[in-house]
Amino acid sequence: MSATVWFVLAIVLVAFIFDFINGFHDSANSIATIVSTRVLSPATAVVWAAFFNFVAAFGLGTAVAKTLGKGLIDLSIVDPTVILGGLIGAIVWDLITWWGGLPTSSSHALIGGYAGAAVAKAGLAAILTSGWIKTLVFIVVAPLMGLVLALTLTVALSWALRRSLPRKVDRTFRVLQLGSAALYSLGHGTNDAQKTMGIVVGLLFSAQAAFVNFPIRGLHLTTADVIPLWVILSAHAAIALGTMAGGWRIVRTMGQRITKLTPFGGFCAETSGAITLFVASHFGIPVSTTHTITGAISGVGAAHRLSAVRWGVAAQIVWAWILTIPAAAGIAGLCYVLLHAVPR
Repeated sequence: MSATVWFVLAIVLVAFIFDFINGFHDSANSIATIVSTRVLSPATAVVWAAFFNFVAAFGLGTAVAKTLGKGLIDLSIVDPTVILGGLIGAIVWDLITWWGGLPTSSSHALIGGYAGAAVAKAGLAAILTSGWIKTLVFIVVAPLMGLVLALTLTVALSWALRRSLPRKVDRTFRVLQLGSAALYSLGHGTNDAQKTMGIVVGLLFSAQAAFVNFPIRGLHLTTADVIPLWVILSAHAAIALGTMAGGWRIVRTMGQRITKLTPFGGFCAETSGAITLFVASHFGIPVSTTHTITGAISGVGAAHRLSAVRWGVAAQIVWAWILTIPAAAGIAGLCYVLLHAVPR
């Protein structure tokens, strides 16, 4: 095999490593609520979430992957070095924020990294403005939608169950939270794994000439509209394994520091987050699962009283969100420049 083929395959491996890191960085999204309410132990919760992350591979579409694969960056300027620079930028930012215990968006780190490397190569002309509009709008819409849905659901159920015994409500929602956590993990797997799929497809499409005579089917792509099955399964497997590894620093922030959760509140937060993710995935919008569940958890707290939400912690998280795309883009742009300078 040619050196180009090996280089591209190595980048595919890096993409799935990012997906794994995405899984453990974002495991808090899927399990923080159910762990903090003590419905499941941490070890059981990560297995539960990882299973549904993987199950999301079957039958839930690839609209987000297509948006990321061809809707954000002009594919005519994409090459393996751009992809590699973008992935390194996203991975570095994810590890920095994981170490700091900040629940930032792996999705936006990937998008920012991809854009930063592309701009480093070709300038702002590399950016497809139409694809970015809905993505940037949903940076605000996703957490607000999660917050409003969670607040509304919490108030509605509280009113409907106002005459029920607290002990009975708690026991019932301990069971229901298993279902809501599963739904949220399905939504997380559906939206987040597809982002890596889009990157891999964009990479293979940009390097199609190197795979013309390659014997393994599914590597020579002449269109970015079709996602090979092996890419779908690999992406979901990687994010599921990452979730099982667990990002415990972020779990503590999400499950304990924003607001105190009960099984009832955990159910409302997870259900609202899941609805938001399924809507976004249906329309092919790559949203942040982290932003979504943080908004939903805040909505549950605000439904009881505004002081129940630790707004200082939420403000720190918001600042980390604001920094994610430009920080990942800057790291990725620098990586592209350094990689491009290395003779091959």
